[in-house]
Amino acid sequence: MSNTDNRCRLVLIVPDIADIDSRAHILGDALRGGDVASVIVPQYGLDDHTFQKHAEVLVPVIQKAGAAALIAGDTRVAGRAKADGLHVTGNAAELAETVEKFTPKLIVGGGNAADRHHALEMGEIRPDYVFFGKIDGDIKPEAHPKNVALAEWWASMIEIPCIVMGGTDPGSVLAVAESGAEFVALRLAVFAAPEQAPAIVASVNALLDEKAPRFEA
Repeated sequence: MSNTDNRCRLVLIVPDIADIDSRAHILGDALRGGDVASVIVPQYGLDDHTFQKHAEVLVPVIQKAGAAALIAGDTRVAGRAKADGLHVTGNAAELAETVEKFTPKLIVGGGNAADRHHALEMGEIRPDYVFFGKIDGDIKPEAHPKNVALAEWWASMIEIPCIVMGGTDPGSVLAVAESGAEFVALRLAVFAAPEQAPAIVASVNALLDEKAPRFEA
């Protein structure tokens, strides 16, 4: 078992799959591939009732694997599904409200930090993490250079951890790790070929073990 405490760790974003059974099966397989710090469950186009049903099936799968289950967007769904936390996709005001209401009972983090100004605005709220990129922003093989640059700036001066959205190439995790970011998020890089998901998670962890810079204690 590798020591992942002092290097960038993997965060998975559940893919948009309508069938809950195959979604849970694919995610469970991926989680068996190796270390995953947390899993973000987006609503995508699901109505609230269906999203609730999906969350109630996926959260136990995630928690059983030892990862934190983070629901994107809906606090009621997170509560009913007994998730570990909330991923806020809205603005700083929405993040502040969620932090005030749910911290420290739940993990609360936020995205939409598109530039330094917005990132610092979010940092002042003291969330558990800041997310650079969009959770469906993996549209190119590499992580978006702007997000990597933001992470490098952030990691050099702010103690709050950050997650950076990676690209569609599993190897994109390395540029993110080199920025000093604590976490790298992958979606299509892992789930585009579901039968390969466990092997991809394993290979990403091996790559991070071998080449990711170590954090100072």
